[in-house]
Amino acid sequence: MSRPIAERSVDRTVGLQHYQVGGAVRDALLGLPVQDRDWVVVGATPDDMIARGFKAVGRDFPVFLHPDTHEEYALARTERKSGPGYRGFVVHCAPDVTLEDDLLRRDLTVNAMALAPDGQIIDPHGGRQDLARGLLRHVSPAFIEDPVRILRVARFCARFGQFQVAPETLALMRTMVDRGEVDALVPERIWQEFSRGLMQAHAPRMIDVLCACGATQRMLPALARSWADPAVSIALADAVTAKAALEVRWAVLMHRLALADAERVQEAVRTPQACRDLARLLIQHRASLLSVGTKPDEQALVLLERCDALRKSDRFEALLQALGFTQAGAADAISAWHQALKAALAVQAGPIAQAVDAEPVASRSDRIRAAVSQARVEAIAQAWATRPGPTGV
Repeated sequence: MSRPIAERSVDRTVGLQHYQVGGAVRDALLGLPVQDRDWVVVGATPDDMIARGFKAVGRDFPVFLHPDTHEEYALARTERKSGPGYRGFVVHCAPDVTLEDDLLRRDLTVNAMALAPDGQIIDPHGGRQDLARGLLRHVSPAFIEDPVRILRVARFCARFGQFQVAPETLALMRTMVDRGEVDALVPERIWQEFSRGLMQAHAPRMIDVLCACGATQRMLPALARSWADPAVSIALADAVTAKAALEVRWAVLMHRLALADAERVQEAVRTPQACRDLARLLIQHRASLLSVGTKPDEQALVLLERCDALRKSDRFEALLQALGFTQAGAADAISAWHQALKAALAVQAGPIAQAVDAEPVASRSDRIRAAVSQARVEAIAQAWATRPGPTGV
């Protein structure tokens, strides 16, 4: 039995000239999973979209959410440079803006293709050919107007490891850096693109590209100097291979910097607190984690406490993972630290506190802390004593 008319789904796009665009078309042609689909609508007005039940969400230009799929439908538009930075644009939307007009404003040819409802690919700038060639090439000279595109190109290189930046596009990127366009990038936007690139399968290539065009040297000079050491790239590649979390990858990227330089880099991109904290710990305690000196049991507890490992054991485990990527042959030391943490955590403070005399009251808390610390030192010593072979600490 058919459903009542009121309950039947309505196709909101019937009679609407709409095209799937951008990354979804690119990824489908590459045979990759399509995560998000974006659409461009030609020949319509905001009132037309609202009348069809779409919800307006665009702040700078007309973008609408499909009421059922919640996918984004943007009215075709053109952009004209009006000021510095990536916000300095005047946007024009009107029913007479064509699909080709809209595709012309896009950054790279591989992102400037559209898929019509009948399956036809509209490709006015040779995007399919560049996909086959593994080439990231700008659509038009207007590429130079938006500094975010530098970060996006670098991120695409981190995602598509086999792709190369076209020489003429890299030249434009250098020109943008020389003109100071990247100075207009806000820290939050830099981190947004940077963090996404770090999580890609070829993350070191992002830094390589940013250094090749001079962006890293201008935005994050301390990082550019550190990146000149091949060991940093190798360590980051190892972290990527191990599918390490973002904060671990970030700490690995920071590990050769002096703490003051790392703090400047982290402030420049507004690094989230979890990433900042792990990078600081690795920089501050890396040498001590590899060798705690002549009294390992006592120094081990001190270091655990400095790293707040007893309260934040998961973060300490992440610290040890980052240590392993930055230092060849650290496996034995890391194993010893795992044992030390496990032994220290196994000490129960409650029974120790009950065993401490109640008098004098003023010093009881100090004596409890000392007794718990001593018990933890002894537990670490016992754990290490039963460990076969050298501890590496």
